[in-house]
Amino acid sequence: MTEQTGDRLGWPSLTDRMMEWIPARLRRGAAVVPVVRLSGLIGAVTPLRPGMSLAGVARTLERAFSMKNAKAVALVINSPGGSPVQSRQIYLRIRHLAAEKKLPVLVFVEDVAASGGYMIACAGDEIFCDPSSIMGSIGVVGGTFGFQDLIKRIGVERRLYTAGEHKGMLDPFLPENPDDVTRIKTIQREIHALFIALVKQSRGARLKATDDVLFTGEYWAGETSVSLGLADAVGDLRSTLRARYGDKVVTPVVAPSTGLLSGLLGRKSAGAGTLASLDGFTGLPDELISALESRAIWAKFGF
Repeated sequence: MTEQTGDRLGWPSLTDRMMEWIPARLRRGAAVVPVVRLSGLIGAVTPLRPGMSLAGVARTLERAFSMKNAKAVALVINSPGGSPVQSRQIYLRIRHLAAEKKLPVLVFVEDVAASGGYMIACAGDEIFCDPSSIMGSIGVVGGTFGFQDLIKRIGVERRLYTAGEHKGMLDPFLPENPDDVTRIKTIQREIHALFIALVKQSRGARLKATDDVLFTGEYWAGETSVSLGLADAVGDLRSTLRARYGDKVVTPVVAPSTGLLSGLLGRKSAGAGTLASLDGFTGLPDELISALESRAIWAKFGF
């Protein structure tokens, strides 16, 4: 008696049935584009509310760029900025991984990619945005408060002891010194120049406006950002990736580890808690100030 195969009987072959148990991203010929979300304020928001940092996202990025069958890596960015150091380090790590793995990077901006958030977005070979996305704010900002009159009113005397002429520079409990302001502005100009150079290197000839338009700290909505060359096109992740890699493209989200040990150590995903309500306020003055500052930064862009 001749053995009949599953195909002759019209049943799925053994291979087909086995393929159903294999994750889509591991199936032969599947186009895979790992997705990494980078959201929240960048840098140390407070000791108890860490923002996005290289240490927090490095492992996630490495996992995404190492995924089998990957055709590209997609980054979904939603950040109003923060630390210029952490922003640049994340940018550099993305570009190093892209070169090492020879994978294109596609960036999709959600609500906002401004200041340091836009610096990270520049790590993309292409940048896509929503018509209502806010982009730009290519500049440097820093601020503090002045409490010298307040402490006089309540009868408090400031006593500050330093070794080094400028060690007490910009102390909020002392009157502002014009020389200190000049020094801090010099540092800001240096950082601004680095930011401008990074954008020019990344965007190149795609920039469609002069420096006195692009690099003043101003920001724009999505379609204007495209016309200025800060982004390449208006488009969402799903439609863009399907158009480029086919309807069956697989887009696994690569998230930070959330194991038991991470939870016990208090680790959170990048940007987690930056927009959390003040219900869990710890009572520390610096926590309250930082929470209000975080709110103020997001509110600057209408969020």
